[in-house]
Parts: sequence; C-alpha cells; structure tokens
Amino acid sequence: MSEFLEMKRAERLADQYAKIGRVEVIQTIQARGQSFPIHAFHIGATDPTLPVLGLVGGIHGLEKVGTHLLLSYLESFAEQYRWDEDLRERMKSCRLLVVPMVNPAGVRFDTRSNANGVDLMRNAPIDSGKGPPFLLGGHRFSRRLPWYRGIEGAPMEAESQALCDFVRREMFPSRALLVVDIHSGFGMGDRLWYPYARSADPFPRLHQVERLAEILNRSFPNHIYMVEPQSLSYTTHGDLWDYLFDEHLAKVGPSGPVFIPWTLEMGSWIWVRKNPLQAFSALGPFNPVKAHRLKRTMRRHLPLLDFFLRAIKNHGAWAL
Repeated sequence: MSEFLEMKRAERLADQYAKIGRVEVIQTIQARGQSFPIHAFHIGATDPTLPVLGLVGGIHGLEKVGTHLLLSYLESFAEQYRWDEDLRERMKSCRLLVVPMVNPAGVRFDTRSNANGVDLMRNAPIDSGKGPPFLLGGHRFSRRLPWYRGIEGAPMEAESQALCDFVRREMFPSRALLVVDIHSGFGMGDRLWYPYARSADPFPRLHQVERLAEILNRSFPNHIYMVEPQSLSYTTHGDLWDYLFDEHLAKVGPSGPVFIPWTLEMGSWIWVRKNPLQAFSALGPFNPVKAHRLKRTMRRHLPLLDFFLRAIKNHGAWAL
C-alpha cells in the first residue's frame, strides 16, 4: 500500500506548529484496521472572543487539492511567521484555526465519503426546502451510491460531529468569524459560495457578504472568483455550514456577532479539459493531476487565504 503522504505532511506540520501555536486532535477515526487523527491547528491569540478565521479542507476525500492547499498554506505561514514581525504582531489580535483534513479515511482510500459510505457535506440534520437534484442533493437510498446522507435520525458521523463541536467551542464565542471550506469538482471557474445551500432564501448576512465582496473587488479588481450563493448552482440536504450558521444566528440574534461560512469551489473541469485522460481515474475529475498544474493551483489560491485573514483582523470594515 502506498504511503499516506497527506498525513505525513500534517504530522510534520503538527510538530512544527507546537513551537508557534497549538495543535490538537479533535477526533480519531478507525477504518480498515487503521487509526486516522483529525488535526486542528490553533495560531495566534488565545482569547476566544477575538475575531477568528477558520480554514477547512478534506471533507470529501477525493478532493485532495483542498487538503494540499491548506497544508501548503500552513507551510508558507510557518516560514513567514519565523521572520515577519508584522505578522506575529497581527496574530496577537486575531486567531487562525485550520483543519486541513476532516475526512482522513476518505483521503487515504480515495473515496468521496467517509469509511461508512456517508457524504459528510450531506450529513447534517437539516433538509432542503427546495427540491435538490436527484441523488446529488443528498439521499438515503444506499451507502453504495454517492451523496448518501446516512440513516435518518442517526447521530451525525464522527467526522461531522467533531467539526461541528470544534466550531461551536472555538469559533462561536468570537465577535466576528469567517470560515473558508475548500472543495473542487464543479464548473470551469473558481467560485466563492456563501449560504444557503439548502434553499434560495435570502442569506440573513447578505449585507456583510456584499461589503466583503466589494472590498475584495476593489482591492483585487482582476481576481478570478465568482461570488454567489451556492443555491444558484444547486441545492442540497444536510449542509454542515447551513446547519451551523442557523444555530449560531439563533443563538446571537440578527444584531449579534457575524458568522459567514464560505465555500471555495475550485473549477476542476478546466483541469479535465486540458488533460482529458484524467477523467478516467477516480481522482482526475477533482484534482490537478499534472505537477505543474498543482503548483499553479497553490499559487492561485494562497493570496485569497491571506485576504480572508486580513479581512477578519479588520472586520470593522465590513462586519458592522
């Protein structure tokens, strides 16, 4: 069996970040006789009320490029933190939390779902009010089919529950919070999706979304992202971020701290168009298979993560 390279990188980074932050294992997954830890990296201030950016990847195991992007970002951040006094000073007044691989068994065994056959982004106990696409929007027919939600009424999967508990504990107390969840596998262009995934209802934090999008557009007028609600493309059952957003809004009220969960959906179809043969492999439709395209993808999106970190540090410019 081949090496689990993504886990080796994560564990190497965990050793490195023990000196500049804190790393915890929020859950350990058992699959096929092996144990797979889910790492969470804590960087910056420790006051839980300070503004926080959460970066999440690897919810779908086939979409390895998201995990690779976050591991690359952590590697780059650690090197900058070593010499950049301004960065160290900035991190005294905000927090960065990174979970690069929520579904380690899926990443290890090249499956979209977790080891139980459940699609973690269809696993929350929340239903779409608008009829989502058949199967794609989440179903309960069989774990042998993709996009399986799990058994109705059953507890959430261990990975989903661990992520939700982590967000509640580490992010909900904050005065402003952003999350960027990284995916791939849809479209010819890169999209920044905001809620809702479950319906086309207006997003309650739309004003803050528009302000943040305006800052992005004016600061980087040539950026590559389409900023839009996910429902414009398709709706789904069981979206974890819809579930957490609604819970947070019910807790703090419409005038309380702002929480915006974003999805960076990388347009993987362009990689397939440039290299059609990769469409015939399990990973090909979701990842840049050629080494030079993977490097280009890392260069392409790392500035966006820096933008979100600066945006949460300066949340007064858009969140009020």
